[in-house]
Amino acid sequence: MKVIYENQVKACGIAVEEFRDAGMFIIFGDNAPEEIKDYCYSVSVNPINGEIKAGQYLQVDDKEYRITAVGYEAPVTLKGLGHCTINFSGATEVELPGTIYVERKSMPILGVGTVIRIVEK
Repeated sequence: MKVIYENQVKACGIAVEEFRDAGMFIIFGDNAPEEIKDYCYSVSVNPINGEIKAGQYLQVDDKEYRITAVGYEAPVTLKGLGHCTINFSGATEVELPGTIYVERKSMPILGVGTVIRIVEK
């Protein structure tokens, strides 16, 4: 198993649950703009070790989700800003360029200390 990306939640915005009904969550590094900070899980800006692509897996603590599509902006903003939206719709076509889409399963509960990984098996 190759770890492409790994991070840990440092803080949770007060409104992160508002995106739960839409089946998504947002991570952002320390420089998140004030107007969206409340909607994000705060993470460090960490490197990406390789290419993020469909067929890999998103791991959130002990839960695993197959990646179904990757927006062209997602790796760029993840690497540069720690920013990415994770969408649990199972979509195989990219609708938003800064989004990673994963299989439709129940969303994980995230909190301070939650480990987020993207792995290739």
